[in-house]
Amino acid sequence: MKRSKKITIFVIAFFLIIALIIGGRYGMGLYFQSKFGKRNPPGVIVKVVEMKNFNNSLESYCTSLPSKTASFKLKKNELLTPIEINKEVKKGDVIASLQSKKITAPFNGVIGTRGISGSSLGSTNTIMLTLDDTKRILCDLSIPEKFSSVLKKGLRVKAKFSAYKDKTYEGKIESVASRVDAQTRSILARAQIINENLEILPGSLLELEILYLEKNNLGIPDTALLMEGNKTFVYKVIENNMIKKTEVKTGARDKGNLEVISGLSQGDKVVAEGLGKVRPNMKIKPIIKTE
Repeated sequence: MKRSKKITIFVIAFFLIIALIIGGRYGMGLYFQSKFGKRNPPGVIVKVVEMKNFNNSLESYCTSLPSKTASFKLKKNELLTPIEINKEVKKGDVIASLQSKKITAPFNGVIGTRGISGSSLGSTNTIMLTLDDTKRILCDLSIPEKFSSVLKKGLRVKAKFSAYKDKTYEGKIESVASRVDAQTRSILARAQIINENLEILPGSLLELEILYLEKNNLGIPDTALLMEGNKTFVYKVIENNMIKKTEVKTGARDKGNLEVISGLSQGDKVVAEGLGKVRPNMKIKPIIKTE
């Protein structure tokens, strides 16, 4: 009888110990879950969907030409006063005073001399005076014929001059030839570049970018895009800073932005950076990134 009682007490004690262990582990789990299980939402960069400019472009090179130019052959011994080279003059200003006459500017421009030596002209007494209007620079381009369907008068042009690497000059296509050159399989076009500060010198090599198929449409950063097979998605921020995986269709890409054809509306917010931190239907801490 005593032995049976001992066994009963041992069994009860054993199950009590097991119950205490289970209860203790459960309690510890609840403690750690309450202390460490609740994480703050991750902070990610968010961008607002807004209208942006998109375009296609083609690049070319050209030699700069003055929009107007005139030359005057003078004799040094006939000059009454020295000529001011690189002087900017207006139409009607006297650019050279000679014993027999005065030469006036037929248009606004800059006085210069042509790089021809006196010996080449047959006399060291000869000066080749030039007047160039470089407020507007002209560039003759040879464009591959495959672009003839988009090449037209009025297209915007951006130009770069190596002497001012960080500056972009604006312009437009002034004229386009009516036929393709059968030998080069190209079409000729002329661009006009604005050169208000006279920084581009005649004869300079310019790098040109011709913009075509320009349009204004919704845009998002290309870093916001998720690719899954043939489909593209973004994480759209909805109410309470929750995110929803949303399928979108995109178009042109321009300067780090993607054109949005469908799937988003103006004013929507998307996760632009930090996609590795988030998952669908989770809460985030949005950090609005401004330009």
